[in-house]
Amino acid sequence: MGITRKEALDCFQSDDLIGIGMEADAVRRHLHPEGVVTYVLDGQLDYTNQTKDEAYAEILRSIERIAARGATSITLQGRPTPDHTIDWFKSLFRGVKLHFPTLHLHSLSAAEILAISNHSGSTTYDTLAEFQEAGLNSFPGNDARIFVNLEDWLIIHRTAHKLGMHTTASLHFKPGETPEDRLTYLIALRDLQEETGGFTSFEPQTILSTIHEEPTAVEYLKTLAISRLYLDNIPNIQSSLDTQGLKVLQVGLRFGSNDAGSILLANGPNAASEEQVRQVIRDAGFNPVQRDSLYRTLFLN
Repeated sequence: MGITRKEALDCFQSDDLIGIGMEADAVRRHLHPEGVVTYVLDGQLDYTNQTKDEAYAEILRSIERIAARGATSITLQGRPTPDHTIDWFKSLFRGVKLHFPTLHLHSLSAAEILAISNHSGSTTYDTLAEFQEAGLNSFPGNDARIFVNLEDWLIIHRTAHKLGMHTTASLHFKPGETPEDRLTYLIALRDLQEETGGFTSFEPQTILSTIHEEPTAVEYLKTLAISRLYLDNIPNIQSSLDTQGLKVLQVGLRFGSNDAGSILLANGPNAASEEQVRQVIRDAGFNPVQRDSLYRTLFLN
């Protein structure tokens, strides 16, 4: 049993960052005593402007380039339009699986699935069932509290879990929120995980605000540690390379995280090579392990 709601609130209000981090690290050691930190090689593509049949060929060529660099997973995400029908995605997923049968399709999001269902006049259950049959393996939870309300988000992830599909979860947070705001989301996640067991991982991420300053590294690390303490029934906690960079990611490995998340085979503000990530994992005192999207170990070095 993880910490209580009151204990989590006390942690949010505490100035003892190191003490909270040590408690979270103890939970990590209990859940992952093997002394490794995992990561996945992933590629991301945006399908938003791809609506015609000939777009499939271009997407497949892009995936081929990503797969040739060692990716084991592909994330297809974007802004679906009415032209992006259920049949459009089914054809795309089948094409990907036909040409790259071992590639894990970790694609779309709750908001995208809801929009596609609405455009097509389908239920989210039927949409997910058809996508699963066409080759969709799992989908990320990186849109929570941004593009879709929490109730809809939970319904869609619950539906996926009932279909036997695993998903991930994340918390996007910014200054100006109260501890209760963040804890409300963590409570909902722990309750759904208790019900379905369908979440493989959780990742807190900072987002920019036009009103407030960007969250500090201290605030990020505290939220990361509290997440590990509270979400004791979600096996893996990611430290965010994408929003925090290598240095904070490394510190996060001693604040409850056991996973470095996706090493994107693309450029970005915090892009890092596989060897750079492996080195910061070693420097933090762990062995780096490449995994797949379901947290199955691929390589141990």
